[in-house]
Amino acid sequence: MHNAPRPDPADTPGPLLDGQPEPRARRGRPVGNHEEKRTGLLKAVMSVIAREGYADTSMRKVAQQAGCTTGAVTYYFANKEEMVTAAARHLFDEFDILLHGGSDLDIGALIKEWLNLAKTDEADAWLALFQLMAHARHEPAFAKVFEERYARFREAFSSVLTRGQRDGTVRGDVEATVLADLICAMGDGWMMAKPIEPERFTDARKEALLAAVLTLIAPPPAR
Repeated sequence: MHNAPRPDPADTPGPLLDGQPEPRARRGRPVGNHEEKRTGLLKAVMSVIAREGYADTSMRKVAQQAGCTTGAVTYYFANKEEMVTAAARHLFDEFDILLHGGSDLDIGALIKEWLNLAKTDEADAWLALFQLMAHARHEPAFAKVFEERYARFREAFSSVLTRGQRDGTVRGDVEATVLADLICAMGDGWMMAKPIEPERFTDARKEALLAAVLTLIAPPPAR
């Protein structure tokens, strides 16, 4: 009798629920749309991180979440670090979408969209984001992602605020880069709190928050 193939320890850190180890999966290209399957795996990564925490996330658990073999995960990502780094990049793609309007972007619309971004049905993504931020200090690979992508977002946002200062719709007594930092910090706080306390973020509350931010960045009244 031939022995069953031995599982790869990196891909199979523990037994399946039925107590049987999973044999190593073939690494051939999965059937179907490549990008669609990769995006589905990234969503599974975020769900596992949100539920299990970063430390307990594994490629095997992601495969179980996605309903595929571990080999299908390793086809797209060589290891956990690469998988989690890809998930971090995917999350920052959402920030890039906020700035799709470029020079014509309305500041109020941007902030409102930010308030709506951490919807309760996307709670996993934002819980995962803050798990990754907490661990980025000790994980250089995706710490670099946070540094580069967040810097890019702040730079673009600063340009929008600078335009507002030239138009007289944004206060000019505070540097645009400082205003961008302040608003980004508020946005981070909203996204961290909203999945945990969704009842705080009613439509009326979001409108009040938006009005408050616009008041803070508006030019001071003439004396």
